[in-house]
Amino acid sequence: MWTDLLAALALVLVIEGMVPFANPQSLRRMLETLGQLDDRSLRIAGLVSMVCGLILLYIVR
Repeated sequence: MWTDLLAALALVLVIEGMVPFANPQSLRRMLETLGQLDDRSLRIAGLVSMVCGLILLYIVR
């Protein structure tokens, strides 16, 4: 079980590292845009992301 969790975390790091490696300017613009959003919008985006992840995990597992 721990190996699955560590593998998942490793994949998250790899995927999150792809954008700044491939296009750092795009990442800067995206972070500036995120900085201008209100807390409610960020929470909703986080909730949608978590729900999509859970659904994908349910489908895969």
